[in-house]
Amino acid sequence: MPRLSKVLKISAWVAVFVVVVVFLQRYGIEPLKVAVEDMGFWAPLGLFMLRGVSIILPALPSSVYSLLAGSLLGFKVGYLTIILSDLIFCSTAFFIARRWGRGPVSRLVGASAMEKIDGFSKNQLEGNFFLMTGLLMTGIFDFLSYAIGITRTNWKLFAPALVISVLISDSILVAIGAGAAQGLNVMLVIALLAMFALATLTGVLKNKAKSQEESGA
Repeated sequence: MPRLSKVLKISAWVAVFVVVVVFLQRYGIEPLKVAVEDMGFWAPLGLFMLRGVSIILPALPSSVYSLLAGSLLGFKVGYLTIILSDLIFCSTAFFIARRWGRGPVSRLVGASAMEKIDGFSKNQLEGNFFLMTGLLMTGIFDFLSYAIGITRTNWKLFAPALVISVLISDSILVAIGAGAAQGLNVMLVIALLAMFALATLTGVLKNKAKSQEESGA
């Protein structure tokens, strides 16, 4: 089943990350954390920019930066860093698509990413605030920011959906990164359970969006 396969794939990658971070925590992550602390303001800024580039160019992985932010910066600083990056760069992607349309977006992101963007832009998301918000909470939020912009959705509708989705989804992955860096604890367990729930939601919402696309075809 595609949904189960997606959940297992996401879970496997997160599990690998947790194991690696716990291993490093036990045998040598401290020098890295000290180096990050010595960088001061430049460490959050670097992760802020890397996350932003991964949104503007959605072929690049983005979730890993949330995990790194939590493990290297701690939950509070990491969460704030990722939230600001997502709000600014997802808004940038939205306005790029809204202002210049499909052609420039296609040249920017490439043919493969554009196929995904086109698929979501056909789902009439602009008329369904809750579906838009739910999908933005998944790992395809970067594609969706472009797709929603292409549909000429009003900024006043997109902005609250983006804020709600970012506040919820970012907290989960950053908490996993922070919890993994501290070893097995309550925060990590809760974050992992929330991640499983979010992965399941991703499958459900993708199926709903696909059904809407097929019914509207």
